[in-house]
Amino acid sequence: MGGTVTGAPPESLTALVERFDPSVFDAPAGRARIRLRVKGAGEWDALVRGERARLREAAPDKRADAEITADARAWREIADGLQGGMEIFRAGRLVVRRDLHVGVGFLAATTAAPGKGRLRFARVRTRAGRVATMEAGTGRPVLMLHGLGGTKISFLPTVAALAPDFRMIAMDAPGFGDSDKPIGSYDAAFMARWAVSLLDSLGIERADVLGHSMGGRIALELGMRHPDRVRGLMLMTPSLAWRGNKPWAPYLRLLRPELGFLQPAPRPLVEGFVRRMIPGAADQSWSGAGVDEFLRAYLSPRGRVAFYAAARQIYLEDGDGPDGFWTRLEQCAPRSLFLWGRRDQLVPIGFARHVASALPAAEHVELDCGHIPQFERPAQTHAALAAFLRGASAHSRRARPAAAGNKRRRAQTGRG
Repeated sequence: MGGTVTGAPPESLTALVERFDPSVFDAPAGRARIRLRVKGAGEWDALVRGERARLREAAPDKRADAEITADARAWREIADGLQGGMEIFRAGRLVVRRDLHVGVGFLAATTAAPGKGRLRFARVRTRAGRVATMEAGTGRPVLMLHGLGGTKISFLPTVAALAPDFRMIAMDAPGFGDSDKPIGSYDAAFMARWAVSLLDSLGIERADVLGHSMGGRIALELGMRHPDRVRGLMLMTPSLAWRGNKPWAPYLRLLRPELGFLQPAPRPLVEGFVRRMIPGAADQSWSGAGVDEFLRAYLSPRGRVAFYAAARQIYLEDGDGPDGFWTRLEQCAPRSLFLWGRRDQLVPIGFARHVASALPAAEHVELDCGHIPQFERPAQTHAALAAFLRGASAHSRRARPAAAGNKRRRAQTGRG
């Protein structure tokens, strides 16, 4: 950490704040404090209120909403327009922690290259409630739905890769991130209604839908319930209904998610547990930023209720039977692409054969990764998504079919 200093801030930070564009920035509380750290030189606070941003000496007794840390050279490159803040962020030369909706939004609002398709943050009023969004690009719309415990920020690599050709819209699901957190069922149908409400409020009649993990299950629900609103479905390591015996089901049915209004464990204990469970969470990495995003919602009562309710629904969903998920999936009409991780410990790749039976026309791509392909194999993931969006096959070669008429391939191994 740089430590607080007294004196004038570097010219690079002054330049950034002077070109702050409030039209692409959203402060959920109406104001925000962003701590800007220059390694080895000190730290200053950018104070945003309404449409104005000011730079002040850092106030050590004030908790910042977001913290951004980089060395002096990186800050100069951003200020001079040699590289945008988001490019340096994705390259790992700049670290954003705490509230990424605010921190990444500040980087987007101070870019030196404004344009119609620039990265922008907002909270959209819909008939269901307020939905927080991250958007970039122009053209055909692609709606992105994140996984359990995640937020829209998990799609930053995907937005960067595809925004040059498409209008990429990542939303915080209800109960997560900066969207409203109502008391509700938090099953796939509930969250799909919020997604449709967002499309309506944005004036979008049809969109391609990309879902990761839990978001993949929501995307499939959109395809089954609202096929007229879906152009195509892209499912990355999607959460799907389990078949067979569920030994914990009787206990979960008795355990109400509303118990999340109580915090049974002290905050330091919860933080320590989560950070030990996720590799890399203790350092200033993407994993650490992801943990910050999770804890930001989980450590609020309504955020906990939403998390417990959504997790409970995922486990308890009926897979078989006339009204079960797998029977309903057979009626999912939109063109579909499934991306699987061969080393995924949360959604085993064995689900692919069940999907192939229900949707024999779906395409399947296997990647040498775990549960988060957009981070673990970004180049291969985004190449497959782009090909699908262009209407081409996502395959460079075919592997043995999982079922008659089903297309599959194994992506080349190696770093993405």
